[in-house]
Amino acid sequence: MLKIDLSGKLAFTTASSKGIGFGVAKVLAMAGADVIILSRNEENLKKAKEKIKEIADVNVEYIVADLTKKEDLERIVGEVKNIGDPDIFFYSTGGPKPGYFMEMTMEDWEEAVKLLLYPAVYLTRALVPGMEKKGFGRIIYSTSVAIKEPIPNIALSNVVRISLAGLVRTLAKELGPKGITVNGIMPGIIRTDRVIQLAQDKARREGKSLEEALQDYAKPIPLGRLGEPEEIGYLVAFLSSELGSYINGAMIPVDGGRLNSVF
Repeated sequence: MLKIDLSGKLAFTTASSKGIGFGVAKVLAMAGADVIILSRNEENLKKAKEKIKEIADVNVEYIVADLTKKEDLERIVGEVKNIGDPDIFFYSTGGPKPGYFMEMTMEDWEEAVKLLLYPAVYLTRALVPGMEKKGFGRIIYSTSVAIKEPIPNIALSNVVRISLAGLVRTLAKELGPKGITVNGIMPGIIRTDRVIQLAQDKARREGKSLEEALQDYAKPIPLGRLGEPEEIGYLVAFLSSELGSYINGAMIPVDGGRLNSVF
């Protein structure tokens, strides 16, 4: 029986006190990897660490930092290096402000790049040398299905997140010969605190229950339900293992079949 075993590996996951990042960190720990989690909120990180330790006998470290601040990025690199050179890097962030193109200011565009792209590039540049020394590395970026089929009212996310697809394809070619694979994941509608908040707002506005609002989100999905954060984690664990060693430069949707595009 095939089994994903990440024992002896060190994984660094961003935006990981809740939501997709936490789901990924939890699954990687369950597969045996030591994990470094990161968030702006220390209290949430402490709770996340406790939850992971309850289900996995691995080392869990956390870093309190804001990915949009350059001084924090510099500190993150130092703190990660003090723990060790990660074998696995999973990059995830929250989304930029919603709105249509002409509603966005140039400052909004700058903030979106500072949130979605700049930290990915900065941290990748810092972590790759350690992976090169080992001759092994797994880099996985979380993007969105919006980069294949733009979603109304989130112009910033539609445009800036697609740059990560370019980063995936570029690095896959440059780093593949060094034993480092680079892939992207395009989550669909995943049951996170953010989605629950949006559903609660929708329920209030439309006079529905929370479950009815969530079902509205699920209707366009062929599988008929929202995804769970751990389901992103299962794919990350597979890509991080030897079982996924020939997958490189891929952009993989995890959306229950919601996308309509062929390619």
